Amino acid sequence: MKRSFLGWALALVIAVGGAAFAWLWFAGGSGEPSTELTTPTVVESTGSQSFVITSGGDSFASFEIDEELRGTPQQVVGTTTEVAGQVQVDVSDLSTAQFSDIVINARTLKTDSERRDRAIRGPVILNSASDEFEFVTFDSSSIEGLEGSLSPGETVEFTVIGDLTIKGTTNTAVFDVSATLVDDDTIEGVARVVVLRSDFDIAIPNVPGIANVSDEVILTLEFVAISG
Repeated sequence: MKRSFLGWALALVIAVGGAAFAWLWFAGGSGEPSTELTTPTVVESTGSQSFVITSGGDSFASFEIDEELRGTPQQVVGTTTEVAGQVQVDVSDLSTAQFSDIVINARTLKTDSERRDRAIRGPVILNSASDEFEFVTFDSSSIEGLEGSLSPGETVEFTVIGDLTIKGTTNTAVFDVSATLVDDDTIEGVARVVVLRSDFDIAIPNVPGIANVSDEVILTLEFVAISG
């Protein structure tokens, strides 16, 4: 009788676990974007030059987060090349620089595991499989530490403050940026910020073998912006 009860209990646990896995798998969708990204606009100013971030190529956005997988600490990295945005800048007067909204298709983020990717796209984490939360956006409001002029080969470091929206929740974020004017038509740079996933209502599913997922998440945008 006892053996029979244990057998039924084990079968129930397996069934519930299988149902949960199936739900996470199908809720995550295919990861295909619903639409092509378009470059957000920015108000042009006299003397400024427009540099457009390349999408689907050299530019990419990523996140980094720490976790324990079966007792072993590891860093999870997810990346996507589906990013869009532009900057208007007069290289003789950097104080007039303006950034458009920066848009990232969170649905296309990929790690080293398809199972994890589907979980990330599911309702508990980013819910990016839903059209409502497919995109992460950053709306800059001010720039600090950017002044003077810039010549090809030179690098500037500054901060950009604005509203970061993830999964429908908006918080202020301060990105540290390093940008290099490669030549008259190309800017390359890196923007980075540390955020708390709890501030954006991002939870972690209760999955066997995964524990101690950090609240801190590093968000990075490595970009190549081309004139025109």
